[in-house]
Amino acid sequence: MEKRLCLECGKPVYGRIDKKFCDDQCRNSFNNKQNSDSNNYVRNVHNVLRRNRRILEELNPNGKSKTTRSKLTEKGFDFSYHTTTYTTKAGATYYFCYEYGYLPIEGDYFALVKKQEYVN
Repeated sequence: MEKRLCLECGKPVYGRIDKKFCDDQCRNSFNNKQNSDSNNYVRNVHNVLRRNRRILEELNPNGKSKTTRSKLTEKGFDFSYHTTTYTTKAGATYYFCYEYGYLPIEGDYFALVKKQEYVN
């Protein structure tokens, strides 16, 4: 009979013929290492989106307001990341971070909105 070794720590594996790890800790550790690169990227993007949403929520407490690019960037807003876009019939494109959005308007100003259909 062929001796099977744990893919994580190299210890002998006992039990089912298709078992690859000696215990749950080794299995979790192995899988966490395999997925760490993609998980880090997703985690970082999600953190940026959450920060953007918090900033829009803070600057737009009543559902509609106006602000400047400098105020957004001062708070750490990253214009490279958003969850969705919405283009109106008139051709204006709103950028959303979850339910909070912004529309670039004249100069360095932005109209801030809250998408009502997401609210319970």
